[in-house]
Amino acid sequence: MDINIIIPFVLLILFFCLGIPISFSLGVAGIVGILLETGNLNALYMMTGLVTYNSVANYVLTTIPMFILMAFLSAEGGLANDLFEAASNWFSNFRGGVGIATVFACGVFGAMSGVTSATASVMSQIAVPNMRRLGYSDVLIGGVIGVGSTLDLLIPPSIAFVVYGLITNTSIGKMLIAGVMPGIILGIILIIIISIWVHIRPQDAPDTYEVSWPARLKSLNKVWGSLFLIFMVAFLLYSGIATPTEVGALGAFIAGVIGFATRRLTIRRAIRACKQTLQVSGMIFMIIIGGMLFGYFITQSGIPERIINFVTVLNLNRWVVMWGIIMSYFILSMFMDELPLMLIYLQLTFPLVIELNFDPIWYGIITGFMIMMGLVFPPVGVLAFIVSGVGKIDLVKVYTGTSILIIAIFITTILCMIFPQIILWLPSTMR
Repeated sequence: MDINIIIPFVLLILFFCLGIPISFSLGVAGIVGILLETGNLNALYMMTGLVTYNSVANYVLTTIPMFILMAFLSAEGGLANDLFEAASNWFSNFRGGVGIATVFACGVFGAMSGVTSATASVMSQIAVPNMRRLGYSDVLIGGVIGVGSTLDLLIPPSIAFVVYGLITNTSIGKMLIAGVMPGIILGIILIIIISIWVHIRPQDAPDTYEVSWPARLKSLNKVWGSLFLIFMVAFLLYSGIATPTEVGALGAFIAGVIGFATRRLTIRRAIRACKQTLQVSGMIFMIIIGGMLFGYFITQSGIPERIINFVTVLNLNRWVVMWGIIMSYFILSMFMDELPLMLIYLQLTFPLVIELNFDPIWYGIITGFMIMMGLVFPPVGVLAFIVSGVGKIDLVKVYTGTSILIIAIFITTILCMIFPQIILWLPSTMR
């Protein structure tokens, strides 16, 4: 292989090992790669400026801060706590019911969020004290919150799928809606596995407890606002009445109104939500800029074409190639965060996937599953670290729990590969 191609990848790995910020690592490695490919400083200056500007000067990207603001306003307004309380009350008569309620709350809060790390952090603050008080084991608690938080990536709005749509020029609205059915199926399978777990190991979950019907019905009064917000986001995305950016803006507005109406979102908390939105959005945009610079180097070097030619010469069945892509994606996702991995790997594999006649929306969701597994699987598992840090749970116990419940993601992935219409049906009915 050409040394000009090897050097930027070596630099990138070196920067990662040294703990240098991801955006800087991607950007510098990309700039070095562009310089090696062009051998012209003037061309480098021009392309660096153009790629940097074009990476973020895109109306579609305004979707990201809107969805993030909606997530933080929902969290600051106490909507996640209401969801957890209501779900806990209604599942109280099932063994492991609070664990099931946590999965439900993660999924519903994910429909108001778009950032998996935010869901993991918020749910750790809410669920861990309550589950411990009721006698749940740390292994079950860590597994439920960790894997439950990954639902955020599938259920709209999903920041990862917005970025996927931007990189691959795929309809963002259809990408967001495509995750609904897989997300529901994954949630159901998670509940089944939790039920089996507590039946085999009853010591990990307490006996059931009774909550009166008046208390159950009263807890529902607090979640109507959240359900309305979720319905509005899903309906507007599915109907195409509004663009994803407009949906995000309206969702953030409604989340703010609900928070102020319930008097739990104060001006101080709203300002804090805005600051958090700026911090997270700025980080994401910097990663996108770095990823696009590295992606331009990949395009300039002709790596995607070489991969396509190599696979063509091998004459392999397309499903063999797809399994190779999926397994390599899963392995890499254990060491890298979702956005930088997506920015690098998609630019290497997406042309090949299209050449093999796979649907881009289907591939996007399958990619999401691989990211979800990597987020909770050792040795890195970003969400596992968040749950361990925020919830004060031993990291080994979190990994033990997520390694059991990750079976649900694996089963859902297999189902979506065997029956692709699970993913493609809803997008195909959109206007």
